[in-house]
Amino acid sequence: MTQVQLAAIDDLDEYPLTVEDRLDSHYFMAWERRRWLNCDMRLKGTAECRALYFDLINISYDQAPVGTLPTDHAVLAKMLFVDRDHFSQLCRLEFGPLHKWRRVKCREEIRLMHPMVLRSLTEAMSRKEDHRARSEAASAAKRLLRLRSSLAGYQAELAQNDAAVRWIDEWLVKEGCEYRSSSWIERGIARWSDHMLDLTMARNRTRG
Repeated sequence: MTQVQLAAIDDLDEYPLTVEDRLDSHYFMAWERRRWLNCDMRLKGTAECRALYFDLINISYDQAPVGTLPTDHAVLAKMLFVDRDHFSQLCRLEFGPLHKWRRVKCREEIRLMHPMVLRSLTEAMSRKEDHRARSEAASAAKRLLRLRSSLAGYQAELAQNDAAVRWIDEWLVKEGCEYRSSSWIERGIARWSDHMLDLTMARNRTRG
């Protein structure tokens, strides 16, 4: 009997999101209104089943991994503030509260997922990463602009050297410099000079 259960578990798909994937800053969820208005769940499910179905989707956004639900009907009924036996009876209906929710592996745990919820979350994660990338790029551009301005106070030619500005910026980041004081800028310039000297000596050795 145990072997049959293990085989069934092994046949389940792996849920693509983990407990590390979060949308804590999102207090809303995308809802495909027209898709919902014309789907079988809305057109054929009872008013009670539709309400519980929608509640479960909202609940899943605060679960770990995000977008999943526990498989235990008793736990789900408690989350929904309904009687366990009544909830289990509703789930036997073709368009019950768990319509199209299916079992998946979440590492060592078995949970429920819904393809529509996963698609919505995947798109939200993608938008989050795009926003993060744009924010980081904007921050880097501002940081380089400030560094270039600081370097200009020491040597105008150095400030116009894109390679030098980027190298010094990367060195300061690597050194963990949070506040770029004049002493840090001067150390960065010195390290750049050392770096260029090393390159020159290496080229001379190669030619020799």
